Order: sequence, then structure tokens, then C-alpha cells
Amino acid sequence: MRPHPHRSRAVLALLVLVALLAGCSGGDPADTSVPTAGGTPDGGLDGVRSPSEARGGTLRLVTAQVDSLDPQRSNVPAIWNLMRLYTRTLVTYSSTPGSTDQLVPDLATDLGTTPDGGVTWRFTLRPGAVFETGRPITSRDVKYGIERSFAVDVVSGGPNFVLDLLDPDSLYAGPYQDESPDRLGLTTIATPDDATIEFTLSRAAPDFPFVLALPSSSPVPVENDTGAGYEADPVSSGPYAITSVDPQTGIVLDRNPAWTADSDPVRTALPDQVVVRTGLTGLDRDQALLAGSADVDLSGIGVQQATVNRFAEDEDLAGRVDDLTTGSLRVLALPTTVEPMMIPDCRAAVAAVVDRADVQDALQDLGDAVRSSVLWPRSLPGGPADPDPAADLDAARQALAACGRPDGFAVTMAVPDVPMSVSVAERLVAQFAQVGIVVTLAPLDATTYYTAGIGSPTAINGGQYGMVLASYAADLPTPASFLVPLVDGRSITEQAGNANYALLADPGVDAAVDAAVGAGDVAAWAAVADTALATHALVPLAETRVQLLAGQRLRNGVVMLPYNGYDVATAGVVGG
Repeated sequence: MRPHPHRSRAVLALLVLVALLAGCSGGDPADTSVPTAGGTPDGGLDGVRSPSEARGGTLRLVTAQVDSLDPQRSNVPAIWNLMRLYTRTLVTYSSTPGSTDQLVPDLATDLGTTPDGGVTWRFTLRPGAVFETGRPITSRDVKYGIERSFAVDVVSGGPNFVLDLLDPDSLYAGPYQDESPDRLGLTTIATPDDATIEFTLSRAAPDFPFVLALPSSSPVPVENDTGAGYEADPVSSGPYAITSVDPQTGIVLDRNPAWTADSDPVRTALPDQVVVRTGLTGLDRDQALLAGSADVDLSGIGVQQATVNRFAEDEDLAGRVDDLTTGSLRVLALPTTVEPMMIPDCRAAVAAVVDRADVQDALQDLGDAVRSSVLWPRSLPGGPADPDPAADLDAARQALAACGRPDGFAVTMAVPDVPMSVSVAERLVAQFAQVGIVVTLAPLDATTYYTAGIGSPTAINGGQYGMVLASYAADLPTPASFLVPLVDGRSITEQAGNANYALLADPGVDAAVDAAVGAGDVAAWAAVADTALATHALVPLAETRVQLLAGQRLRNGVVMLPYNGYDVATAGVVGG
């Protein structure tokens, strides 16, 4: 491991960390010596909770497991939020309240230019950005960082957008097998000088800047890359550097002395230190927030129902809550290759029976949700209107007659074997029974549900799952990212993780996708959602909601919509 410029502080930092977080698992009362961050409900969605420019103190974060601290290997949005502290990208998400799903320049001077509708992209780096080692960040460092994702045998687990967009034929194996002298042999990325980087994609991708906002597109200095071991000591390009990682006490980040505010238009770097306690359950994280021993829960899943129940009884506590939809849509997919779901009228019968109010009631008992009857998350503007139709059993019976099954039919539903999903499935089973549709549940291992369970056509067809209950969210906050994997027939793949659970390969839907890519506007994507919905291959049910609780010391609390949590890049604290 290379010596950090402030590695000598690691022992002291660990001692401080243990003292700060000793109360995370207990029921300690809140620290009454610290003024509690007040405010109004949802104050961090369109505004800033407890604005403050005060510098200093330690920002205390809690979360569940960390998949990786290597920016090219993490695939968890909560950890991407943490990485805003020590990784920078050409563009990143805005910290402006209400606009956090929009991009702003970061290492680059603008959001990129494309002369041909999204096939080629050009960015210019702003001057002054350096690694924690003091070496200036160049376009070649950005290229090398992206190239690491191609070494799937060494650097595994992260997003793979760049693999498809920059090397769809899998000709490049990554920098560790790269025989060029500088290990920068990926020809679809050009670096004509230190400040310029140019991408040539395999197809038009207007959303490509959102791919470049992922930590996997951050720069890595080739001289410090240790391959699979890089996650133990990633080199910082942001205002903080990791100085200690311990599986028991957590992660410590200290100020990066090489970082300068005038080179970074996004991050405020208010705290002197950031500590992250990892591996905590949801109840432990809630208790830490309530007791004042944590400022932010990174996990992105909000507080537990037991904590939600306290909000109605405590006005001050309720004022620290931000309630938001997550973009995670619970859908019932009806695979078009499984009997009798290849018949549109049979699918229409299923869609007509669904009582979303009943589904929502089941979810309210175990979490939180809002009904949805469109293939469009609420966080994306410009979507189709949600008519929120009630169940129509007469229409269902007419559709059954039209599909040649007037008395109904039998079908198997795949469902993740977890209480919330099984509860929803049981409600649906009772609904379908009203018109003679007899559903047998097939609870599958939740840990492999979206890979081995339903993650390929072979898995779905082999199990003869005529119904698939799934939760689906886009990787990027754009209509294309949401709709293409879900409804475009050309997105169906035998690779584990296929998201077209309905195995929908409809020429009309595919044509609408092509029109939307060419038009490049939201209205065209709304037409894709409507066209796909009309096939009845996907029946939207409800969108998940979460309640975020701001810690009592948190200042500058801004909800970062893509990560379903408070933005740690601009957060501050009071009280040390």
C-alpha cells in the first residue's frame, strides 16, 4: 500500500470512530447539547435542510454492506453516493435541490458535445484537478479508469454500460492484457491531448453523459492501480481520501490536502472527517439516527415501519423526514412465450382483474408504496397520465372469452421468497380467483431471483412461469434507461440479469423505441410506455416510497434523487 500524505492519522481516526459510533447499536437518548436540525416534512426534496456554511466536525454515516470501494467495481447506488467524496467524473449529479437528477460539469468544462446525435462525444477537462498524490488528472487517467471495467476477469461487479457502448464485440480485454506501451489501447476512446477526451460509441446514445457520471467512469492513475486489490486503497480525486478501512469499526475518510475548492464546482467539503459504520441492520441504522449517533443513512431504503409509526406522534421528528418515491416499480410480467400468455386477450384479462388498491394495502402493511398504472416512474417528468383504473371483472370475463378460456385457466407465478413479495402475490392470487384464473405460487430464492430465478428466457420458460412478480428500477434517471431493458425485444438476453421479464418482442414497441431514440424527446418515450402497456405484457402495480430521516446534527440536507438519500458531497454537521 502506498503511503498516504496523512496515513499517520489513521490510528487516531479509529479511536475517534469507535467513540463516535459506540451508541449506534444501543438506545442512547439523543444528544441534547446539539441543536437538532429542524424543518418541515419533505424540506430536503425541493429545498435545503438547515442551511449552513460551517466547516469542521465529523459527518457520521451508517449503511448496510459495502460491495466495493473500488469505483469500477461497485454496483450499489448508496456506495456511489459515498464515492462522491473521493471520486470525480467528467460530469456528475447536481446538488441543487429539486434538480439532483440532472447533470452538471465536474472534471469537464461542460456536459459534452456531440455533432451526430450521440454517436461521438467530446469533453474538455477543466484545469487544476489533481489526484491526492498531487499529480494532475489528465484525459488519459479518465480513459484508463474506464478501461479497467473491460477487465472483467480482474475488476468485476460494476456497471457494464461502457462495454456495450464502446466494445460491443468484446475485442478489448482491459488494460492488464493491453500490450500497448501505455496500456491505453481501447481505440474507441481518443485522448489527443491532456485536456481532451473523445468517445466513439457503437450506436447513438443521448444518455451517454449519465454513464460518465457513474463512479466507474472516474479517473485512475495507472501507476497506483493494483488490479483486484485497488479497493483497499483507491486514489482520491475528490476532497476526501480513505485513510482507514476496518470491517468492525468502519471506514474513515480525511481531507485530501491536494484538493482545491476552485477546481471543483460541486463539492463543498464542509466536514473535517467522514466516518462510515457498515454492516448495520435497518433497525440499527434507525436507532443510530434517533439517538443522534449518526447523521445520514446511506442505504437508500429509508427507515423501518416501526420508526415510521413514531412520526405521527412526534411533530419535531416528522419535520426531519423526507418522503419520496424511489423509481422502483413493482410489476407483474406476463411472459409472452408461456402458455396462455402468448395470447393478448389472456393477458388483457389478467390486467383487468388487478386491484391496485388491494396491492397497495398489502405493501402499506409491510413498507410503503403508491399505486401506479403506467410504465413510468414519478421522478421522471413528462410521462403519461396515470388513470389509476379500478379492477373490472366484467372486462376480464369478456377478455377470457375472447382468448378462448371463458372459465379461466391455470398458471404459475414466480415470486421472490420474501414476506413483502409473497404478501403481494397472495393478494393477487385471491383477485385472479374471482374470474377462474387459478395461480400457483413458486417462491424462489430471493438472493438469486433476478439471476438464476427469472434472469433469462431459459429460466422463465423452463419454469413455465406465466406470471412473474418483479421490482424494477432503472440504472440511470432517464426514460431510455427505464424503458429499453424492460420492453425492447432486442434487449432480451440469455445472460443472467435480463430485465425484459415479459420476454416482450413486439414490432410496434421496438419501432416506438427507435422513433424515441431518433426524436430525443420525452414525449416520444412516453409513447413507448403507452405502446408497451397496450400489449398487457406488463402490468404495473405500485412504486416504492421511502422515508428518509435526517440526523439531528445534519446541515445542508439535500435529497439526492438518483441515490434515494441525502447528498454527502454537500452535507455538513454541527456539534463536532
